[in-house]
Amino acid sequence: MLAVKPTSTSVKSNFPCDRLSPATSGAGKNGRVKKIHVPSSVSWAKPHGSVRAVISREDKTAKSPSTGTPLKSKDVSGSLPSSSSSSSGGIEVKAVVTIRKKMKEKINEKIEDQWEFFINGIGQGILIQLVSEEVDPVTNWGKSVVSSVRGWLPRPSNHSHIVEYASSFTVPHDFGNPGAILITNLRGKEFYLLEVVIHGNLSWWDLRREDCSSNGEDTMTDLGHKDDDLARPVIGGEQRPYPRRCRTGRPPAKSDRRSESRVEKPHPVYVPRDETFEEIKQNTFSAGRLKALLHNLIPSLAATLSSSDIPFKCFSDIDKLYNDGVLLKDDELNEFGKIPFAGNFMKQVLTVGDRLLKYEIPSIIKRDRFAWLRDNEFARQALAGLNPVNIELLKEFPILSKLDPTVYGPPESAITKELIDQELHRTSVDKAIEEKRLFILDFHDLLLPFIENMNSLPGRKAYASRTVFFYTPTGVLRPIAIELSLPPTPSSPQNKRVYTHGHDATEFWVWKLAKAHVCSSDTGIHQLVNHWGMAVEDPSMPCGVRLVIEDYPYAADGLLIWSAIKEWVESYVQHFYSDPNSINSDVELQAWWDEIKNKGHCDKRNEPWWPKLETKEDLSDILTTMIWVASGQHAAINFGQYPFGGYMPNRPTLMRKLIPREDDADYDKFMLNPQKTFLSSLPTQLQATKIMAVQDTLSTHSPDEEYLGQVNPLHTHWINDQEVLELFNKFSTQLEKIEETIHKRNKDIRLKNRSGAGVPPYELLLPSSGPGVTGRGIPNSISI
Repeated sequence: MLAVKPTSTSVKSNFPCDRLSPATSGAGKNGRVKKIHVPSSVSWAKPHGSVRAVISREDKTAKSPSTGTPLKSKDVSGSLPSSSSSSSGGIEVKAVVTIRKKMKEKINEKIEDQWEFFINGIGQGILIQLVSEEVDPVTNWGKSVVSSVRGWLPRPSNHSHIVEYASSFTVPHDFGNPGAILITNLRGKEFYLLEVVIHGNLSWWDLRREDCSSNGEDTMTDLGHKDDDLARPVIGGEQRPYPRRCRTGRPPAKSDRRSESRVEKPHPVYVPRDETFEEIKQNTFSAGRLKALLHNLIPSLAATLSSSDIPFKCFSDIDKLYNDGVLLKDDELNEFGKIPFAGNFMKQVLTVGDRLLKYEIPSIIKRDRFAWLRDNEFARQALAGLNPVNIELLKEFPILSKLDPTVYGPPESAITKELIDQELHRTSVDKAIEEKRLFILDFHDLLLPFIENMNSLPGRKAYASRTVFFYTPTGVLRPIAIELSLPPTPSSPQNKRVYTHGHDATEFWVWKLAKAHVCSSDTGIHQLVNHWGMAVEDPSMPCGVRLVIEDYPYAADGLLIWSAIKEWVESYVQHFYSDPNSINSDVELQAWWDEIKNKGHCDKRNEPWWPKLETKEDLSDILTTMIWVASGQHAAINFGQYPFGGYMPNRPTLMRKLIPREDDADYDKFMLNPQKTFLSSLPTQLQATKIMAVQDTLSTHSPDEEYLGQVNPLHTHWINDQEVLELFNKFSTQLEKIEETIHKRNKDIRLKNRSGAGVPPYELLLPSSGPGVTGRGIPNSISI
């Protein structure tokens, strides 16, 4: 970010400082140098003004004391006097180095810190070197000046974990443009470099275009193992259009020079240090990884010892994961102790007791163990569950496929009008469509082209599903028919079967299996595809649309959040773009939109649905959509993964068997023990516990999470415009009122899709949350 003021220039970039290898830093065998490019062209040849170049890592994790004040940027007129030419003919340059310590330190680390402060204070800990773009003809290296960082500033930080040091050096008049800053850590301990502030006389500055460019875009060329005959198709391009990713700079694969090589264990996946998790979030995530490892390791060992990955034998086996934990036998405990990466801490944990590992009870069964079995709960989750964005209004009959009929068979669905009429009893299909009471989850065309390949995998069986719902006059959604399709074969050109609830025991269990296959399809489509058409335009409504189903918790709460974001964005855009022509004339803004459209989504750049960026309204709509997708929508479809999916029968991530037919060899087994058939069709114990651990981690909020409408006290200086601050405070207040509205809605007994006996209230779009798996909270952005 480049901010220009009349007397100063601020340049910000993110970095910590660690020990780099000689190949990386070019610093010789010590390899403790951090090279920081100054992303502006600054000349100090003639003192025409003052430059304040700030290379900063904004602190996102530090918690400000309740009585403390936010950290302020150092002011030129403060303890650092303005630069002046020295008697030797050079220019005196002042520098301030700000370092952040760990916020939670052990006693020995605090003692080490005191020693580090002493070493740094006498100039033996950190060197700062300013490097010119001009080459010294004697050394053939860039001209440079170096100085030791010494002492503390007279104005210490208000935060105990923030430490500031001062330094000064003299720059010759012929130094030229500064191109980089080298920070050398002379000590063996890594430190977190928060900010470097440099003051010197300014001749001119110019922001270069190449300094603003990214590393470039690329297709998904690193899927699978290119060098192990396990390559996957490239995602991106005409055949498989997909948004571009950022190129990482990894070396090319040996077998395909156009593809990047993968990072394999034990080497960590490279993430730029300025994009890694902050200290608190990393600790939270690491704890989650340990929990996931422990949760997964014991079932893995059990599967290894028994030479097979076994299914759940009864529902009580699943309940034991929450009630009793995992029971460790002596031989399993001994086997675990032999694992090389099981440290002393983990071994000690394992000896605490037999029943060690418990999963938290997911909210879907916390109030009612059998809620997931009911048809109305199956339907309710299409409106207020983990994936409430795929249900559509059914507008015409018959239901038709858009796939090639020569490949996938006749386009007509096997769900006929006569069958629906039979299920509706007191009304007809035509009348239900006219009254907007029929809805559909249609995964047929999305999945059918892939079903043959999916079912060829061992232990994987799937259908392309369609589910039709009826919205009753009492305000409850009810599933009335499920169609499960397989690719056509010569003996079965219409390989489709339709299931209804039925009235006998056999039909009940078959219906339960059909619902499980629908949930598995829904889990696979989750976060990939969105459907629209659940609202109609209505200028009389506050948001300009009227929901087809009034009691649609995701949409009803989402519209409140959307409207608040839109109002905030519109006021913000109006503040900075008061001139109607200012959007078209903003070259940087237009270049930003051009890069999104033509580089980031180049496979779809010619599509007619791209919005234009010509007016303030256009910009407001674009920004509102971006903010909503990264905040509200992501929260609604992400943080419910464990609350809904943590009980595997409710949302199985895969199915291992097809529904038995009358002429199948397994049909007799199904008739003798339908529960065993049902459970053996679901993921095995190992598969289930693995995905439960992943869902638990994905659904967890970090203690330092920043939520929509909130600003970390340390970041309040980001907003120095009083009018913008007032607009933001208004936005925050509006979100607080929305939270109160959602609570009131959840207590309204008339809204059956968000309340009722044993029904978990719909809280996924409540803006605020505490840490952990809460099933609520809208973070400012996606962090995964």
